[in-house]
Amino acid sequence: MGVKIKVGIIGGSGFEDPSIFKDQVEKEVTTPFGKPSDVLIEGVTNGVPFVFLSRHGRKHQFQPSDVNYRANIWALKKAGCTHILATTATGSLVEDYKPGDLVILDDFIDRTWGRPCTFYDNTRGGPFGVCHLPMKPAFCERARQAMITAAKARDYPFHETGTAVVIQGPRFSTRAESLMHRQWGGHLVNMTTAPEVVLAKEVGLSYAAVALVTDYDCWRQDEKSVSVGEVMATFAKNMDKARTLILDTIQLLKADKDDSYLEEHVLTQAGSVMYKE
Repeated sequence: MGVKIKVGIIGGSGFEDPSIFKDQVEKEVTTPFGKPSDVLIEGVTNGVPFVFLSRHGRKHQFQPSDVNYRANIWALKKAGCTHILATTATGSLVEDYKPGDLVILDDFIDRTWGRPCTFYDNTRGGPFGVCHLPMKPAFCERARQAMITAAKARDYPFHETGTAVVIQGPRFSTRAESLMHRQWGGHLVNMTTAPEVVLAKEVGLSYAAVALVTDYDCWRQDEKSVSVGEVMATFAKNMDKARTLILDTIQLLKADKDDSYLEEHVLTQAGSVMYKE
């Protein structure tokens, strides 16, 4: 295909400041679904154009259930992005996934409610029809493998797979909920992967996410309750790993000569839409 890639970067909690990128240009945009969480910050990193967007806003002004996920994804798509690489702070539901570890997500369980999770709802200026989107695989496998390769090359402590249980927030889980999520087979718990990954797939984008483990939630016996301070302190200590992983992954995606998977994402999306008579 010879597609020139452009990478959208969604910075999660602790990654609101895109100061690692040089020669930035801010663009304020709007979409049929409203305004995204913040301005789009465009630039180039080692020859690859990127668009950075802070998921919660650069002042972290939007709680998880108030993030306009549809506007965020639509804005990145309209900006010409072919990929989205996202970061997310997560609690661990299993002993082996330790605070400070990176996890390349490969699946999720959606426990959120009330969040618009499709573009196909007759919004004026949006797409027409009904989209029955398959979510296996949930994430782009090619982008996931690039993240895995990048993590191995840096010798970071990481896990190649992980299922995130996405809770509504903004509160953390009760201990009973945390134990239930473990029984369901979850490895991690966070508040933002859904509907973000769904919406990215619904517009045919390659989407992958790296989770940074910040705490053990509250399932362990005698474990202290998770706190904002603990989460942010752990993320700040390990933020450079997540940033470096994103930058390395971009270069691996650029070097990948077989970009047919991008067309496959587009075809999957197009084949999932049923149009009304």
